[in-house]
Amino acid sequence: MMERTENPAAFNRQVHQMFNAIAPRYDLLNRLLSGGRDRYWRRRAVARLAPKPGEHFLDIATGTADVALEIVRQSNTREVQVVAMDFSEPMLELARQKIESQDRAGMIQLQTGSAENLPFADHSFDGTTTAFGVRNFSDVSGSLREMVRVLKPGGRSVILEFALPRHPVLNFLYRLYFETLLPRVGRWVSRHPSAYTYLPESVAAFPVREEFKSRMQRAGFDEVTYRELTFGMVILYTGIRRV
Repeated sequence: MMERTENPAAFNRQVHQMFNAIAPRYDLLNRLLSGGRDRYWRRRAVARLAPKPGEHFLDIATGTADVALEIVRQSNTREVQVVAMDFSEPMLELARQKIESQDRAGMIQLQTGSAENLPFADHSFDGTTTAFGVRNFSDVSGSLREMVRVLKPGGRSVILEFALPRHPVLNFLYRLYFETLLPRVGRWVSRHPSAYTYLPESVAAFPVREEFKSRMQRAGFDEVTYRELTFGMVILYTGIRRV
């Protein structure tokens, strides 16, 4: 996989092609490789978002719309609206099928688009969510600024991303799993030669905790906080747009 700093356009194209290719087995691999914990992480993220009736949300890098559907579930109303956006058409087709099967088509709108250039007006949303997607953006800082731009004053963003655990023993075990077993299983199930080799490499290279918090603050977020989930394997970041 090409480094994003070398050629952002080529990096974006490669990531796009990779997600198109693994889309049919994406949900299966999420459940399998996380031991089912991915559902818990998404529930925690949406609980932090705290959706309310009448609010309008944007789920960026929605994949097959798991977070968008969780927003609707936790809002406990049909009066919430979610735009579920992704740059992968195969992912969005699977999302459409899932949304229709759960009778949520009236509350979730699918949209093709990229995080680096969100196709929405300023101050459009009460909140945004991104689960395990920021690491794949060709321009991370620019994408964070775009999130701020489309938030209404007082709006909040919630971001989930992988991280390496701080504890030395957990870090060693996590790396062992991520760098050996996960790529083999991922390659076998997804039938993609490099998608699940890219995953551990991208996690190891991505800024986390205080460094990513600083990036969010520089992008324009206020009250940025983060909390570690599952022994620090996943980080839940939140930020507010004050003005």
